[in-house]
Amino acid sequence: MYEKYSRLIGILKGLKSVAVAYSGGVDSSFLLYAVKDSSINSIAITALSPTMPKEDVEAALAFVSELGIPSRFIKTNELERREFCVNNEMRCFYCKDTLFRSIKDMIKDTDIKWIIEGSNADDAEDYRPGLKARERYNVRSPLMEAGLTKEEIRELSRRFGLKSWDRPSSPCLSSRFPYGVEITAEGLRMVASAEDFLRSLGFKDLRVRHHGYLARIEVTEEDINRFMDNELRRRVVDELLRIGYKFVSLDLEGFKSGKLNRLLRNE
Repeated sequence: MYEKYSRLIGILKGLKSVAVAYSGGVDSSFLLYAVKDSSINSIAITALSPTMPKEDVEAALAFVSELGIPSRFIKTNELERREFCVNNEMRCFYCKDTLFRSIKDMIKDTDIKWIIEGSNADDAEDYRPGLKARERYNVRSPLMEAGLTKEEIRELSRRFGLKSWDRPSSPCLSSRFPYGVEITAEGLRMVASAEDFLRSLGFKDLRVRHHGYLARIEVTEEDINRFMDNELRRRVVDELLRIGYKFVSLDLEGFKSGKLNRLLRNE
């Protein structure tokens, strides 16, 4: 692992100056830490978007302040792009395209030469259309280039004392919408409110999948049994109905990241 980390530092030093597309998650936080460690010229840029969970924004604010790295926030609104809202299998491409274009515009009159982002070696094995947007804007993925996996990034983050090491994965809220279900501001609000409520009850790894008027709750297998408590189950149902859902269901398989991609693989 440390050999890979040394490789990462070498890659960063070779870039000399970077704008980090910083989301506040485990991977981009580790990347930002490495950027700081490399002592190269850098700036962290975080998108403020209706699709970004508010806890990620709060985590990003806290971490850039802790590291003392210059930072900027930019407003992106993917909902203005019809091709994003229709939510086909290229949704992530349009999201990343909007982000990288906005960052490119922000740094065009600066001495920053590269945009980097936090994809890791595991991401090359999954369906990630957002990675295709990198080519359009010459974006680099140093963690992937160094061969660092998610597990290694978490372990190194723990050893380096980063608070983000055990944060649950937190992709953008649009990932809660099955392909073909239109992404709307109201739908994003409903998902965010439902997930915030479940976290307030102590659930950690979770997703609320948005099937229009139906909410499909995914929690870990260990947490599924909590819904056998009639009082808790009633509280969840009542709150999600108040948020705007008409039907509330529990996924008996439990939480699995990327589950909606089964629709593309015909599983």
